[in-house]
Amino acid sequence: MRTFSNPRQKLPLQHPASSHLTCTGLHLSCLVNCLRPQKIPQKMPGVLSSPVCLTVIWLLSWSLRLGRAQNQTDEASAVQYGHMQSNVTLACGKSQVRVPVTWRLDHSTVLPWHQVTSDGTLVLLHADHSAQGNYSCHDSRGLLLYFIRLRLGYPPGKLNVSCQVPNHTHVRCSWTERVKTFLPAEYNATFKGISQDQKPCVLDVAHKHCDVNHPSFWQTIHTLRITETNALGSETTSHRVTLYKQLQPNPPQSLMVEALKGHPKRLIVSWDYPVSWPLDDAFPLIFHIRYKPNGSMYWSEVLSLESPVVITDALAGHLHQVQIQARDDLISDSKWSEWSPLLLVRPWEAVYSTTESPEELQPEETFADNLFPFSTKPEISTPKSHNSVHPEDEGNLGFVILLVMLSVVILTIVLSLIFVVWVRQRRHDHITKQELTSMVKMKSMPI
Repeated sequence: MRTFSNPRQKLPLQHPASSHLTCTGLHLSCLVNCLRPQKIPQKMPGVLSSPVCLTVIWLLSWSLRLGRAQNQTDEASAVQYGHMQSNVTLACGKSQVRVPVTWRLDHSTVLPWHQVTSDGTLVLLHADHSAQGNYSCHDSRGLLLYFIRLRLGYPPGKLNVSCQVPNHTHVRCSWTERVKTFLPAEYNATFKGISQDQKPCVLDVAHKHCDVNHPSFWQTIHTLRITETNALGSETTSHRVTLYKQLQPNPPQSLMVEALKGHPKRLIVSWDYPVSWPLDDAFPLIFHIRYKPNGSMYWSEVLSLESPVVITDALAGHLHQVQIQARDDLISDSKWSEWSPLLLVRPWEAVYSTTESPEELQPEETFADNLFPFSTKPEISTPKSHNSVHPEDEGNLGFVILLVMLSVVILTIVLSLIFVVWVRQRRHDHITKQELTSMVKMKSMPI
């Protein structure tokens, strides 16, 4: 440390390097120390000329200016929602002091049908969808005063709600909008029985549905309430759900139809329970199978409680269509599932060799039923729809109808001949009676 003689006082003089080190931190006290006037000899360079202090001053001023600009941007921008097809008012900021302003839409001075009031407020008249956008107001020098993002739409309306009950433990309700609002919305849904606390309906807003797990099936009627809310208002839609009437399983899965070797009139139909249905004896399903030759108008139908089922009256040599659906066996008021995808299958066909003839093959009826490990008869069956006639009986039925028609024609001809003979005989008797009367009169006349 070196000192200088001074008639008034002796001040210690720090080395320049040590003065640099005192201002290396970005701290307010450092800036104060750098700016504080110090009594130093004239030969000593000024503290403000230090590069470190100048850098600190520049960084602090830049950060303060950036923070001020950010605050001004946040204060001078907003999102405003308006009702479409109505007048929408846009104010140039929140300040009460009004100056002449110029409005722009997406940086263009061309605006929709509007008027500007004396205080600089912009009024859009009967604003439609084209009036949406980014509005900004500027002073006479063109400086930005305020920025508004305008979005137009409608308040929420009632919703179209539908509910599906694929099993006894799950309810899914979906909805569609009756009113297109054009605005982002939030939803809230609750599910409640008559004498039960509200249960949450777990929302999936992206797919517009909600799910209720383990509803009280013993409750006769439930009420679903969905509330839609956007910036212009809210609307609640109530929908009544009768679970046992809307219970509808998914279609049976893994449907298979196979030909039975050696039996040209039989088909084996097998399937699995829907994945969404619990494999529990407390919730049995009944299955409805329908089939017909390809191109026929009439379906044959079979009801069964178990898989597989053997169809015994297929039309030999013809392609058949087969479908299946399911329903809760204990709740008769529940709904049948949708039909499974259509399957096409042809019964077994014999292939004759050159050394065999069809007469040498054993007929199908000679195969004993005990050759099969399962029952060849369905659990429950129903009459064929529309009183359909088996194709094998169509020839015999046509022959019988032909005989009946021929008998009717012959009987008609015989009756007609009898009637003609009877009429002719009556006329002949009448003429004979008239001749006898005339002869009697002639004999009674005097000569």
